[in-house]
Amino acid sequence: MFTIGDFARYGRVSARMLRHYDAIGLLHPDRTDPATGYRFYGAAQLARLNRIIALKDLGFTLQQVQAILDEQVGPEELRGMLRLRQAELEEAMRAAAARLAQVEARLRSIESEGRMSMDDVVVKNVAAVRVAELAGTAASYEPEDITPVIGPLYDRLFPLLDEAGVGPSGPGIAYYEDAPEGGAVVVHAGVTVSAPVGPLGDTGITVVELPPFEAATVVHRGPMDGVLPTSQALARWIDANGYRSAGYAREISLECPEDRDKWVTELQEPVIKV
Repeated sequence: MFTIGDFARYGRVSARMLRHYDAIGLLHPDRTDPATGYRFYGAAQLARLNRIIALKDLGFTLQQVQAILDEQVGPEELRGMLRLRQAELEEAMRAAAARLAQVEARLRSIESEGRMSMDDVVVKNVAAVRVAELAGTAASYEPEDITPVIGPLYDRLFPLLDEAGVGPSGPGIAYYEDAPEGGAVVVHAGVTVSAPVGPLGDTGITVVELPPFEAATVVHRGPMDGVLPTSQALARWIDANGYRSAGYAREISLECPEDRDKWVTELQEPVIKV
């Protein structure tokens, strides 16, 4: 038999936690001294303690843990609970990775302030282009809102174009505009196509003619999650060289290999000379 202190040490938990588990009926001591009230635990109880901690670490409430351990939850229901928790944890990991990428982008933006060469930005006239696209709405222009919208749009776009027998004739083009709802942004995920384009049925794809415009352009290398330093450097260049931004920058996908670190994207921000 172990005292509560020894049992807590072997289980890598606190004695206070064991007292709480006893109070709620989750893990009673094997024996309690009637005279002193001291709790004593058996070595076999470590197995239940380990399961309690494991299920708790998976995010289950103590009530759910008790129901599982006391077999109030059947095997199928338990598997369903575990699969749901697995999905929640995977989504949390993806969200955490996205937040980490944004923190890294902010740090790179701070570290690169004032270091961008003037030769990196080119002002040029961008010709009109025909684009087949899908559109969606993001809550804001922040990367954490844009990425979950634009990724699935492109994942749908290319298979639908293949089914319709429409082949891209140029790079992917993403562009943005303010939505009627305050703060929201309409995300256009498109790809350059040639004329004529046949009927696209009920695919949801629209073919639009984007007009020509004058743009300040710069090439971004790497995943778009890390575009912030490049876009802010472009903004500083525009401000320092007598131009004013006239809208959101287009994103022209020049190279999109599987390795996102090798992506090459041209930012084309519409500008007006002031």
